Amino acid sequence: MGVLASLDWVVVGIYFLVVFGVAIAAWLRQRAGRGTSQDYFLAGRDAGWFLVGGSLFASNIGSEHLVGLAGTGAASGVAVAQFEILASLILLLLGWLFVPFYLRSGVFTMPEFLERRYSESARWYLAVISIVGYVLTKISVTIAAGGIVFEALMGIDFWTGALVVVVITGIYTIFGGLRAVLYTDLMQMFVLIGGAMAVTFVGLNAIGGWEGLQQAVEPGFLSLWKPVSDPNFPWTGILFGAPILGVWYWCTDQFIVQRVLAAHNPDHARRGTIFAGFLKLLPLFIFVIPGVIAYALAQQNRLTLAQPDQALPALVGALLPIGVRGLVVAGLLAALMSSLSAVFNSTSTLITIDIYKKLKPAASERRLVLVGQLTTGLLVIFGLAWIPFMKLISGQLYQYLQSVQAYISPPIAAVFLIGVLWKRVNARGAIASLITGFVLGMARLVVEIAPALQVGFLSTYARVNFLHFAIILFVICTAVLVIVSLATPPPPAAKVTNLTFTTVEPTAVAESDPRWRARDLALSVLLVVAVGLVWIYFS
Repeated sequence: MGVLASLDWVVVGIYFLVVFGVAIAAWLRQRAGRGTSQDYFLAGRDAGWFLVGGSLFASNIGSEHLVGLAGTGAASGVAVAQFEILASLILLLLGWLFVPFYLRSGVFTMPEFLERRYSESARWYLAVISIVGYVLTKISVTIAAGGIVFEALMGIDFWTGALVVVVITGIYTIFGGLRAVLYTDLMQMFVLIGGAMAVTFVGLNAIGGWEGLQQAVEPGFLSLWKPVSDPNFPWTGILFGAPILGVWYWCTDQFIVQRVLAAHNPDHARRGTIFAGFLKLLPLFIFVIPGVIAYALAQQNRLTLAQPDQALPALVGALLPIGVRGLVVAGLLAALMSSLSAVFNSTSTLITIDIYKKLKPAASERRLVLVGQLTTGLLVIFGLAWIPFMKLISGQLYQYLQSVQAYISPPIAAVFLIGVLWKRVNARGAIASLITGFVLGMARLVVEIAPALQVGFLSTYARVNFLHFAIILFVICTAVLVIVSLATPPPPAAKVTNLTFTTVEPTAVAESDPRWRARDLALSVLLVVAVGLVWIYFS
């Protein structure tokens, strides 16, 4: 695409000014608050539903996510959008099932909830796994993606671009806490959607509209449903495996759930998840479809596409007029910065609340906030320092490291989901399930990395589709959780009261407004219908 024109730079400059303005306003409000850990890490628990929903969407969509969706769309069609569409339904599960238990327990983090429901050991397991996963994958990958965006689309040196994004994002995250993250996420949501819509509309116009696109690609390209034999997105894996990963990511991962923990009350939290559910229907149309358009234009020799991941930059460079390019680049930066600020804040929350406060229970509120700020600063430095080492690791190995999250998520999903649905499962069952899942998941990773081990049964073990593997692992972990729990004494009342579906006291339900619940139920039904219509149309 080359270097941006002057007008594009003006648009990008305005974007950065607005981000800083929003962040400063949030910081001033933060200073005017009580200065407590709740105010810093959970924005004082007074976020409204629109803010919660917008932040859920913006923090989820990163630059590498956006580019990857378009790239996969160019390579194999719209089936990759199934993960985005399913997220709409999983978000309803978060809002209706999990949110009441999370808010009622008053926890700051997901590991803390596991301790309330199970034991201290379960808390340590999830805290350590989450922190290591965030630091080694999410932070460094997002920073690297920022450098690539600057280098490929703006003509700025990789390191300069990475440094600029990290420093700017780090500053407002350190000083403003979750409140600054939420407000900048909300603003970046509009920029992200606006930029992506511009690419979609211009692309459709170039290909001759929707009918032109349908005629330009094979029918399978616009189908969300793939046969069982498909190596990437078999329909069985999508329907039964992807929801397991979705429960882990959307309902139990601190990176996401911290937004609903900041909600003003259960009603705002629930409606925020419903709003985010409607937003998650958009990626199919504004992220994946542009990739399919790029593929169609390349087939007509109207666009050069050396590899699928170049789909989005190629469209931007070839089709968008000056000024609009700046908007799209601002959208990419918005996706990058919202994800980066979210992972900075959630990781520092885990380290402060689940590590530092656990070791120093008498720490003052001011000390906790200071530790959170210092931790965020250290994460910024570590993320930058880790990037050169990423280049020493082969791309294939790094892809395997990323897949670790897919292999460890089924046991985590099992202990959370079964734990809130059934009061009989206990701490011993949870630990046994988590350890079993970890061993089986890591075994899969090792066999994948070492082809020499892929003989006999291990060959099948390594090559089974990862979504099918998630189903198998979830079933095994659930069985271990149930069998070990039934073979050991039931949990004490303190571990289940108001923490499971069947032990909620009547007074705990009164916190929700019946009128809000009625409207939210209608909106939820509408969202389910919308998902069904999308599935039918793209079948």
